Amino acid sequence: MYVCICNGVTDHDIRHAAEAGCRTMAELTMRTGAGSSCGSCVEMASQLLAQSRAVQALPLPLLQPGLQHAA
Repeated sequence: MYVCICNGVTDHDIRHAAEAGCRTMAELTMRTGAGSSCGSCVEMASQLLAQSRAVQALPLPLLQPGLQHAA
């Protein structure tokens, strides 16, 4: 989905930027151009960036090698 129509930035672009370490809207604007023209996408772009960063911060459970489930 296009988030920033002015600069052709998609939700995928924003998630990719977050995965690459982008942390702030200012940094996202520098990397992708989102929000640099009319600014109507800033709220949605900020939310997507925050969501993407939150997903990355979730710890994944680690399974210990050799553990087997009881049947």
